[in-house]
Amino acid sequence: MSNDSASRRLPILTCIVASLMLAIAPMPGWAEAYRPDWVPLTLIFWSMLLPRTYSIGWAWIIGLILDVAQGTLFGQHALALVLIVYITVKFHLQIRVFPMLQMTATVFALLALYQFILFWINGVAGINSPAVAYWGPVLTGTIVWPLLSTIYGGIRYSARSSG
Repeated sequence: MSNDSASRRLPILTCIVASLMLAIAPMPGWAEAYRPDWVPLTLIFWSMLLPRTYSIGWAWIIGLILDVAQGTLFGQHALALVLIVYITVKFHLQIRVFPMLQMTATVFALLALYQFILFWINGVAGINSPAVAYWGPVLTGTIVWPLLSTIYGGIRYSARSSG
């Protein structure tokens, strides 16, 4: 990997590591159910803008890391992330030109699909969780998306201009 390529990938990898850290950071008990889905939000953004670089393989690896870090069923988050990243990559050209409101609605649908897959896997495994544990992250992730996409867009711009 050339020095130029490494300097362009470092900010993106930093965003991914930061999202993993935010996903496992301790929170007060009342706020735990409303933690945004940082990892899916990050992967949706980067797979939408750079679908050939950050795609299904990255989603699988990061999902396995998230499963180990959170102590959930092994492969649960990996499967859910792969499915939402696949949909994002498949429709990335359409999603990128959406206005922010429509893009936010699309992200809401992707996050709802992500949580539904986790809900389904937990149901098959016999793990019960309250409904707020599934809908809380979807709502807060949707609220956070415009700000997060603006921040990540600035990071992408600075990474492109530095290389």
